[in-house]
Amino acid sequence: QVQLVESGGGLVQPGGSLRLSCAVSRSIFSGATVAWYRQAPGRERELVARISSGNRITYADSVKGRFTISRDNSKNSVYLQMNALKPEDTAVYLCNLLPSWVPWGQGTQVTVSS
Repeated sequence: QVQLVESGGGLVQPGGSLRLSCAVSRSIFSGATVAWYRQAPGRERELVARISSGNRITYADSVKGRFTISRDNSKNSVYLQMNALKPEDTAVYLCNLLPSWVPWGQGTQVTVSS
């Protein structure tokens, strides 16, 4: 019944990089806009980046120029390349459709610390 599975998080030093993956159930992936969100303790869930089925892309201002979202339709996956990471990027990163009408996955923890 799991429809969204995030992976690729970890502990990195400031300035480091991570590549997150979001595996989406085949039955809901086609034609869907998929977004990456993040949620830090005490903060509301924030939309980080999104990509449509036609590769229309938007980013939050806070990550513009550092993060890159992409998708591989043959693999039903969406990726988030995260470069020049900052401590304020520390959060649980989650993916979902936009609108987010399917259940949320568990997310993957990204911790940026020296």
